[in-house]
Amino acid sequence: MKRTTLSLIAVATALAAVTGFAALTAPGDPAASAAAPAPQAARLPVERTSLLCPAPSASEIAETLVTSYTPPGTAAAPAPAGGGTAAKPTAVLGIAKNPSAPAGKKAGAPKAPASVTTPGKPVSVATDGAVGHGLTGTATGTLAPGWTVQQTTLVPAGAARGLLGVNCAAPDTDFWFPAASTAKGRADYIHLTNPDDTLAVADIELYGPEGELKTAIPEGVQVPPHATVPVLLGPLLAEGAQENLTAHVTTRTGRVGAALGSAADGVGSDWLAASADPAARVVLPGIPGDATGVRLVAFAPGEADADLKIQLVTANGTIVPTAAESLHVKSGMTASVDLPDLTRGAPAALLLTPTDPKKQVPVVAALRVVRGKGSATEMAFVPAAAPVTDRATVADNRPKGSALTLTAPEAAAQVKVTASAGTEGGSPATRTVSLKAGTTTLLTDLAPKGVKGTYAVTVEPVAGGGPVYAARTLSVTEDGIPMFTVQTLVDDRGTVRVPTARQDLTVLDD
Repeated sequence: MKRTTLSLIAVATALAAVTGFAALTAPGDPAASAAAPAPQAARLPVERTSLLCPAPSASEIAETLVTSYTPPGTAAAPAPAGGGTAAKPTAVLGIAKNPSAPAGKKAGAPKAPASVTTPGKPVSVATDGAVGHGLTGTATGTLAPGWTVQQTTLVPAGAARGLLGVNCAAPDTDFWFPAASTAKGRADYIHLTNPDDTLAVADIELYGPEGELKTAIPEGVQVPPHATVPVLLGPLLAEGAQENLTAHVTTRTGRVGAALGSAADGVGSDWLAASADPAARVVLPGIPGDATGVRLVAFAPGEADADLKIQLVTANGTIVPTAAESLHVKSGMTASVDLPDLTRGAPAALLLTPTDPKKQVPVVAALRVVRGKGSATEMAFVPAAAPVTDRATVADNRPKGSALTLTAPEAAAQVKVTASAGTEGGSPATRTVSLKAGTTTLLTDLAPKGVKGTYAVTVEPVAGGGPVYAARTLSVTEDGIPMFTVQTLVDDRGTVRVPTARQDLTVLDD
């Protein structure tokens, strides 16, 4: 009998994720492989990141700024197996086609920002007028880990006036948008962008206070390759206008980027980013202290009802707001509650937890926030956020009008906050901020000394602390209107854990 031993010392492992992928090949000694302990998973930088931006605006007087940034500090990916050199890192944004543009009318196209060439240096470009196309982009190599793109649009006048901001997001197959609406005077569009070479088909489900509503697109929305398709929600419903809705976007084939653009006559406009994944404990950070109106919209996607305790996480601690102590959310139905005079001058975060700790029912949620009074109002949205686990970045911060809120709802924490150099000059600055348990901290002095142009802000929790939730508010005043937009910070997934497989195969030959 002849005995042959085949050792797979370290199998090359490729890990695909919505934000990119990392590949690892680890060398080893064949003779020692059988006796060696099982290797631990390694954390490596992603090698490729994809981001998608919706079409900015249909207004001829809109001003859009797109900013691209990769934070420094992530180690380079390993060299390719078998020797050779890694490909040159790139970060490129391209124009997505718009097959929905009216025949005979050429929709405006945004200018793609100049490519990021060095981590730590943001770049941006401005586009004026109506833009009917979205952006699709990919970063590779050392520019991929943490690559961030921010799209900010100012519409100074008209029915859709406002400051609209959105972090361009990774493609996915499942999105939740609580706080959508088809009420009179409201125009809500879901923008779907396909980054791939094949057709994507997306379904849009709408849920009101009485449950799922019948829509006019039972066969789904077709999104051609490298194209963006806006879908107006109002015409989808045959059952009349709905003040409070939850929109659910899934894909039958392919993957898409999804964002909801909303405009309310006389109130303002902004983007609603997708809520964090359904969870029993929900945090909505970044409520401005001068908010004059806050509406909470929640949805329970499972088979059980959710009873939620409402708490406000302020600079001085966690309290129960006087406007509402709890919210009952029926399974498959959208629930809402208005929270007037919620913040009373102090920025805060909303914390939703089960009233009965034994009944952990996952929900999704979002806030519609209004600032100003009378005809001088503006609205923005705050979706439920996930905690920043490793690092998160938001670009397009201005020397004036930028604020960062950091919320530690459970336990004390420390975070490292880094403001980058500006697009036109300056040097980065880093500080460590201590957060008390059950509080929200506001930072308004974010701009480094001597910074020119716009800059990025990166948040990195220090190991050993509790979970941290973060949001950036960007504000401008236009003709006496306090325009603003809020972006929750999403972990950039700049690194991924890559397991190394080890296996011995013994083959017996007679």
